[in-house]
Amino acid sequence: MFLLTASFSALAPDPAPAPLDGASKLLESGGGATSGTGAAELTPFSSPAANSTQRSEQVMRSLVKAYPKQVKNAAYIDGDWSVEMYGARYFYADGRLLPQSLRSSAASYAPQPFYNYPKKQPQWKTPGKQEGERLAQAAKQRRTAQSARRAQHFYNDLWKVHNRAEAWEQVKTIKFLGREILVHRAILEELALIEQKINKEARVNSQVKEWLDKINSISAWNWRNIADTQSTSNHAYGIAVDILPASTRNLETYWLWTAQKVENWWSVPYSSRYQPPDAVIRIFESYGFIWGGKWAFYDTMHFEYRPEILILNGIEISGEY
Repeated sequence: MFLLTASFSALAPDPAPAPLDGASKLLESGGGATSGTGAAELTPFSSPAANSTQRSEQVMRSLVKAYPKQVKNAAYIDGDWSVEMYGARYFYADGRLLPQSLRSSAASYAPQPFYNYPKKQPQWKTPGKQEGERLAQAAKQRRTAQSARRAQHFYNDLWKVHNRAEAWEQVKTIKFLGREILVHRAILEELALIEQKINKEARVNSQVKEWLDKINSISAWNWRNIADTQSTSNHAYGIAVDILPASTRNLETYWLWTAQKVENWWSVPYSSRYQPPDAVIRIFESYGFIWGGKWAFYDTMHFEYRPEILILNGIEISGEY
């Protein structure tokens, strides 16, 4: 199990700059949605320089704290920070997380996204023209060869998923919030505790009860890449969950769906997006899940297990909220 019950004293992240018109200067993509179209994550803050020695140490130490049974011994070796997992050593390699044998080919891959994730959504401000152009260009690049495949070696080995057959061996059918879903067996306890906390909160919080009663579908494992990219979706590992209500009341849920209707999808304010109750988001985060509604490439139905992102940003993973 990957259950994290202790309140970690989080690694101090690089200073986060002020929000840039509700979007971001630095574009990083990932995530996924059950529609089969995928998703992209984009934090509303600029990310720190991926190749800084300080950042590489922070990332590698966060992985040790996030997955203590699998990842150990963060150390500076051969000019780079690295960690050990299942007897092999993985190097930061400018965010690629590569084994020694592949360090020389790091330029062939895109880095993993280790982005700034805010504890609370920044106050909404409509993106300006320049920011909108950056987001539009990032969306366009996803459909071209410029969208390089991420180096998945570390996460493939962490989850023991290198192909569809191995993924099928790792997933298990469970009942979650009244729906049957397939998820990676390593996060079963986290999801059970999240369900317990949400049900408990629903007894005293009418917003949570209404949200719970109106859930229409929940889905998780889905073997595929992120939409318009060559990179593996976290749904393929079974560590992402999408929760949709019977009706979103014409509120926007997923940036790519919005982009099919309006060109400037990034200008849709929070008030026009479907969002789960804050208490639900905090409960998921307290067990290591991040919420796609905090990405500029928003996916408000989406939660995925990335405890290292929370640790990097000083957000406690304690089971409390």
